[in-house]
Amino acid sequence: MTTQEPGTPVPTAAPLEVPKRALDVDLAQAFSQLLFRASLLQRLRDDEARAARAAQRDLLGLLVDVDDALAALSLDPELVRLGRSSGIEATRRRLLGKLAKAGVRPMRLEGMAADPGLSEIVGTEARTGLEPETVVQSVVTGFFWNDEVLRRAQVVVATAPPPPSAEQPGPVEGVAGTGGAGSDGSATTGAPVENRASSGSSRSSGTAESSPAAESTDGAAAGPARTTGTGRAGAGARGRKNWSRSSRAKRRKR
Repeated sequence: MTTQEPGTPVPTAAPLEVPKRALDVDLAQAFSQLLFRASLLQRLRDDEARAARAAQRDLLGLLVDVDDALAALSLDPELVRLGRSSGIEATRRRLLGKLAKAGVRPMRLEGMAADPGLSEIVGTEARTGLEPETVVQSVVTGFFWNDEVLRRAQVVVATAPPPPSAEQPGPVEGVAGTGGAGSDGSATTGAPVENRASSGSSRSSGTAESSPAAESTDGAAAGPARTTGTGRAGAGARGRKNWSRSSRAKRRKR
C-alpha cells in the first residue's frame, strides 16, 4: 500500500466525452415524451388493477353464495339423517375462515336502523318498544369486503302496531223498563204489551168463553165477563136459545 506524501497533488479523472448526437437533442421535448410514456404506463397498470379487483370481487361473491348453499344443505333432513351435516358445517367454517383472511366479514344489523346502502327491506313485523324500520331479522346475511359492501342484506324491519279499535256498544235487546225501538218500529216500554190482534182473532175463530155466572142467568152478567172475544157465532147461539124458550111458553098457553 502506497502512502501519499503531504503536498503531492491528487490526480483527477479525465472528463467524459459528450456524444455529438446529444448536443442536437431537445431536452424539453424529450422530457415531455418521458412524462407521457410514464402516465400511459400508469394508466395501464390502474386498468389492470381494476380488472383484477373486479374479478376478485366476483369470485368472493360466488364464494358467499356457496356459503349460503352449504348452510341450506346442512339443514337438509336427509343429510342430517345420514350424518353428513357435520362435514358440511366443517367445510363451511373453513370457507368462512378463508373469506375472513380476504377481508370478507358478515354484517350484524339486528337492532340497527335499516340503511338502504347496506340492506334491502323484504318484510315488516309489528313490534312494540322498537322504532319503525329497526331491523329485527336478517333473512339473507350481507357481507362487507374491507370497506366496501360485497352483498346487501335482506332484512325484516319493525313497524308500529296498529292502534286498538274503539269498541262501540251495540243495542241492548230484551231489557225491560228501557225505551227503545222494537222490531216492528214501535216504541217499547217497561209495561207489558197488549195483544192488538186479540179482537180480530176472536172474530175469526168464532169461539167465546164465558164465566159460570153468566151461563146460569142466561146471559145476564153478574160481573164483567172475561172473554177472549165475542163473535157473531156466540150472539146467534144465545138468540136461538131465547127463541126456543119463547116458543115453548106459547105452546103451554095453548
